Amino acid sequence: MHSSTNLPEQAIGFAVPDWKPAAHPTRDVLTGHFCNLEPLNSARHAADLFSANALDAESKNWTYLPYGPFDSLSSYRSWMDQFCSNSDPLFFAIVSRTTGKAVGVASYLRIDPTNGSIEVGHLNFSPLMQRTPAATEAMWLMMREAFALGFRRYEWKCNALNMPSRSAAKRLGLSFEGVFRQAAVVKGCNRDTAWYATVDKEWPALNEAFQQWLSPANFDDNGKQRVSLSKLTEPILVRGG
Repeated sequence: MHSSTNLPEQAIGFAVPDWKPAAHPTRDVLTGHFCNLEPLNSARHAADLFSANALDAESKNWTYLPYGPFDSLSSYRSWMDQFCSNSDPLFFAIVSRTTGKAVGVASYLRIDPTNGSIEVGHLNFSPLMQRTPAATEAMWLMMREAFALGFRRYEWKCNALNMPSRSAAKRLGLSFEGVFRQAAVVKGCNRDTAWYATVDKEWPALNEAFQQWLSPANFDDNGKQRVSLSKLTEPILVRGG
């Protein structure tokens, strides 16, 4: 990373002379080929999501989230109405374009337009969505929107013990930046937080990798990928983790 010096010859960060604050993300629908991201609405999405999450019989998806699982649709809807209607976190339902049903949840959070930093989180992909192209496309759509709005930095944070989440971040081309020890207490347990991120200068190459992976030409007649996304994003990573 290039740096500059000030008059006392102290090292300072590289100049960003044309920097303008990013625009705050809106509740617009993000449209893809496999899925759409719609502003989360309990009346429209809660029943679909509760049903899809019920397929996770052992409730593994909730282990590292600070809330859930929910024992009834009414309690899930109540939580959604109370927690998911703000602009930060800004929640989206991930809706399958095949079925029209909500199959997952994602959000933007810690949205800082002034400094150009934004985080993706509150990810909960039901079994109907896991290991499908829609899961990857949803993350690409959110990343693409963030950089289109002018953000410089796109973050992913997770419990350091959540190895599937850490693997997913790396697969998506987000570089490992370290672990914050004893960062939080979640559900009565310590949480060390692993940090991952990508920055705007890496986005063009990442965007190309996503588009190559999502292309119909990358899948055979049985829907099996010809080239993995990890292979495409690995050269872009600053650090794997």
